[in-house]
Amino acid sequence: MISILLRQLAGRKVVLASASPRRIQILENIGLSCTVEPSKFEETLDKASFNSPDEYAVANAKGKSLEVAQRWKLGDGEDWVVIVGADTVVELNGAILEKPLDKAKAFQMLQRLNGKTHTVHTGVSLVRKMTNEIQQYCFHEQTQVTFGQLSDDIITAYVESGEPLDKAGAYGIQGIGGTLVKEIKGDYYNVVGLPLYRLCNELNEQLKIWNL
Repeated sequence: MISILLRQLAGRKVVLASASPRRIQILENIGLSCTVEPSKFEETLDKASFNSPDEYAVANAKGKSLEVAQRWKLGDGEDWVVIVGADTVVELNGAILEKPLDKAKAFQMLQRLNGKTHTVHTGVSLVRKMTNEIQQYCFHEQTQVTFGQLSDDIITAYVESGEPLDKAGAYGIQGIGGTLVKEIKGDYYNVVGLPLYRLCNELNEQLKIWNL
């Protein structure tokens, strides 16, 4: 699949509207080089105004990618570039858990997730930035994650590692946080921050349309 996608992208610049080292690494691991341009979009949307966590994540992804698209200047000879925006949130029983503000909040989040199954939602926005036009396509992905039964000592030790503080839901499955996870159902990379299978498929389909 990736060889087909890379052929579709031949000569095209891919811009990642994120400074997330995890998202950058996911793309680099499959040989998809990208230009990193962190979005300045302020994630201050009212969660209560959305019908679902998916809608909320997609709205943030849209905002991130469009903010970059509005600032992006095409280079000489470029007629369009692809901009990828993403937002990942953790949801437990309808409540959205984003990045904890401090260690105390991280501990509280992990206590809430302890021994339970939660859902990780990632919204993705694909933008085609042209000279005088912007086209956008969005999708979302879900993964079910189940935590094992964790003692307060285990949670405290994990919080003290510092890893939870920049992670949605206060854990990183690709790091030490993976030791807290008993089971997942769905795309592992979606939990890391970018649903790789869906991204490659959706981007491939959009490129077929955009390259016409």
